[in-house]
Amino acid sequence: MTLLQRELHVPRQRASARLRIRRATRADAARIGRLLHDGRRERDAPTPEPPLLAQRVRELLADGGTEVLLAGAQPCGLAVLRLRKSLWSPALQCCLTELYVQPAHRGHGIGRALLLAAIDLARTAGADQIDLGTAETDVAARALTESLGFDAHGRPAGPLTLHYERGL
Repeated sequence: MTLLQRELHVPRQRASARLRIRRATRADAARIGRLLHDGRRERDAPTPEPPLLAQRVRELLADGGTEVLLAGAQPCGLAVLRLRKSLWSPALQCCLTELYVQPAHRGHGIGRALLLAAIDLARTAGADQIDLGTAETDVAARALTESLGFDAHGRPAGPLTLHYERGL
């Protein structure tokens, strides 16, 4: 049974409610747009307004190649995955483009549950690799990803891998 086929339980000492991770549908686009907007604003990153993000999410979900996972009945967190054919193998490659949990819900294992579900979804979809980027200063995100086997070196004992971006 995969993580997406069962409800995930947050440890009782950290949260009293059961946590359900589910795949989003186009009907969830407004909530996804709000969560994405809030996450970008929290990092002082430029962001379209939630209705524009919601429309883009509807388009991406309809086109395929994009999956969104939501945490909680009234979603308080999300993971956005982009799947595409890999250059390096016949499998798919997955990029986790966003992982966000609202501040009031952090520290309860929700980010870990989302990341584990994202790994499971990518594997089930046929990916043989998943990558993500995070800020060097985001110590909690780095600790989470490293605790689940992600490596900033690309290969054992390799050089540090940096992710660059530039607007066009």
